[in-house]
Amino acid sequence: MGSFAPFEGVQPTILTVPGLGGSGPSHWQSLWERERHDTIRAELGMWNTPHRNAWVTKLDQAISTAQAPVILVAHSLGCIAVAWWASLSPQPYGWPVAVALLVAPADVDRADAPPEIAGFAPAPRGALPFPSIVVSSTDDPWITSQRAHSLAAEWGSHFEEVGALGHINAASGVGAWHEGQDFLERVIAASGDGRGHQRTPGDARRVLATRAEAMRRGVRS
Repeated sequence: MGSFAPFEGVQPTILTVPGLGGSGPSHWQSLWERERHDTIRAELGMWNTPHRNAWVTKLDQAISTAQAPVILVAHSLGCIAVAWWASLSPQPYGWPVAVALLVAPADVDRADAPPEIAGFAPAPRGALPFPSIVVSSTDDPWITSQRAHSLAAEWGSHFEEVGALGHINAASGVGAWHEGQDFLERVIAASGDGRGHQRTPGDARRVLATRAEAMRRGVRS
């Protein structure tokens, strides 16, 4: 993995990390890439025949070339790739990846996991070296809510359940996924203080927790 030097005073780069098959033109990741000037895709390649080590290497290259700080926005198998990158990367806490939004992680450890994703097993279990939110649906065919919650706990992530949205993809009919954009704003707020300075781990967790409580009350903070 690469080595990184801090560089304060810049706006974060939002790097999307799609899952198996990539994210098509109507997927919320693709829509965000088109709508936001700060958002680009990590081109991992081999979208239909993913290989764990190849994806981790490509992700490392994408993170290394993006202007730090980096915010990772991963979906499905992309979440597992992020966890593998984190387990192999020497990055200190919060740099160059400042925070991550991990949506609908695929369960690569289940007995009937498709061969396309089984090569990513076992899912890494250590705490991620950056604050993060795991978002899960109650009827996701790729993972149970209980397993998603377990992954979040193992990664040290905040866990959010969004109801019955399937795999939270284009087939779910979420479009640009406005609720997801609220989650994105939360992780952006946790990534820095708005003046180019990285938040401490405790401060980042407080920001995520405070915004989570505000959303439950229906109040935008």
